[in-house]
Parts: sequence; structure tokens; C-alpha cells
Amino acid sequence: MNPFQYSKPVNVQEAVRLSSAASRFIAGGTNLLDLMKENISRPDHLIDITGLALHDIQETADGGLRIGALVSNADLAWHPLIEQRYPLLSQAILAGASPQLRNMASTGGNLLQRTRCYYFYDATVPCNKREPGSGCPARSGLNRIHAILGASEQCVATHPSDMCVALAALEARVHVEGRAGARVIEFADFHRLPGNAPQRDNQLADDELITAIELPADSLARHSHYLKIRDRASYAFALVSVAAALELDGELIIDARLALGGVAHKPWRDRAVEAALIGQAVSREAFSNAADALLQDAEPLEHNGFKIKLARRAIIRALSDAAVAGEQP
Repeated sequence: MNPFQYSKPVNVQEAVRLSSAASRFIAGGTNLLDLMKENISRPDHLIDITGLALHDIQETADGGLRIGALVSNADLAWHPLIEQRYPLLSQAILAGASPQLRNMASTGGNLLQRTRCYYFYDATVPCNKREPGSGCPARSGLNRIHAILGASEQCVATHPSDMCVALAALEARVHVEGRAGARVIEFADFHRLPGNAPQRDNQLADDELITAIELPADSLARHSHYLKIRDRASYAFALVSVAAALELDGELIIDARLALGGVAHKPWRDRAVEAALIGQAVSREAFSNAADALLQDAEPLEHNGFKIKLARRAIIRALSDAAVAGEQP
């Protein structure tokens, strides 16, 4: 770990003023500190934001919620309004990490998690995400956990978050603040596909700080389900995960959301697939067709072709479970 300067600002404006390309904001540190210990991330300056007034969950005028970036994953998952209005998000958070990590991890920090690709974490081998232009050994190496959708010649890493898959399905918005002022980023646009710049995970500028996540008022709470498939039931990242939510009128689908994790560089959605479900009756056939459409462009590597069949089954199951959620006495 390299030497670094440490600051603890008292407000967002001071935090932004202190930031630079060589600095990193730190809250819970559940990913950043690991990266620093492995010399993958070498910031010259850590800016501790834990003292900022970003710890609240507030109702918005339109019936949604504004979640401060420093709300812990544990507090978010168990918050009564999240459990009542956005159970999909609560399920996703509780499927991730461990109780100890959820107690420390922040909502904003969860969005900034970096991939768990073996090669990214091994500083002795090339990695385009770590050193642009050096190569991607995962493409021809051990790639069982890697992407089947949206990858590029430069990178086949996957995004590790469970929470972000649910936030994608819920069409959250990310509030950020930088030297140029405040702006709002639609969640679908926040994370990037690797393309020719895999070192960039998201659309944040170097000086921008996440201040809040906004959840719109949602009518899909009752019929929703988060399904995570992993190698073991204890702390493990998803091979495939699915956030599914439906709005039903009897057996008729009048709205649908579907997001995948563990398969791409960002939570994966296809609005055309969701739109095709609208107007159909709840059925295995409809859900099978949606799964096939969502995975039609999948490009497996040598060791992860199993993810296509796994994802297809997971999509059908998650949609089926969402359809009957909330109906049990």
C-alpha cells in the first residue's frame, strides 16, 4: 500500500473541492481497502466522507424515496419503507455479502464496486481494466465467472453488485455533485459497458461524488422477486442473478421489469423484452420467450457457456416467483 494523504471534509462542497484524479472518496471501504492492499488502487489522497450529512432516507413529493449515499446496506435493507415499497431491493441487498460487510458498506459505495475478475486482482498479469492496452488474459484463460453479454475484445469482466441489479429494475436515479454542480444520472446510464475503455466503470467525473439514490414511486412492489445463483449459499458473488418485477391485472401483465446480474459489465436490461411481456397472460411460455429474447445475443467464452442455460432457467423461475409473490396468506 502506497503512502497517502488523508482528509475528512465537513460538507459535500469541501469534499468535491479536495477531489482529484489521484484521490478517492472512502466511506465503508469494503472494496477500496482491499484494492489498496493488493496495490490495484494506489490513491495519493483518501477523502473520508463518513461525516457528511448523507445518512438519511426521505420520502419524495411524488411518493418515491431519496436514499442518502452513506446509508449502510444493512440499514437500507431493513428500513420499513424499503421492505414495504421496494422488497425487491431489500431481497437483493440481503443476498449479497455478509452481515458484517452490509453493516459497513454504503449505498453510494455499492454502486462503485469494481469487478471480482481474477486477473484484475492479480497485479502480476496484464489487465486492460487495470492497465489499458496491456491485454485481457481472461478471454483465453479462466473465464467461468465472466461476461456473456455486452463484452468486448478489451474486457469480459462482470459487475459484482446485487443491489445494483435491483436498482436497475426499479429505474433508480443517481444524484451526484462535482465542481460543475449537481446532476442526476439515470441508473441505466450510470454504469458503462467496457468497449475500448474498460478502465472506466461508470460515467462519474473524477471530482464527482454520489450524494443520493432516488427511487421513483413504484407499482410493482407486490409482484417482485430477486433470485441469485451462486456456487455456495454463503458469501459468494452471483454466477447469474435476476431482478424480476411485474404489475398484474389478474393474470394479465400490464408492466414488467427484468434485470440480470453476473452476466455483463453492468446490470443488464432490454426494454424491448420487457415491453413484449406487456399484454400477455402469466405463463411459462411467455416467460420462456422473454428469456430467449434477453439471451439471444449472448456470446459465451470457453468456460462459461453454462451461464446461458443457467440464466434462461433463472429468468423463468424469477418471473414465475414474482407472479405469485404477495399472494400467499
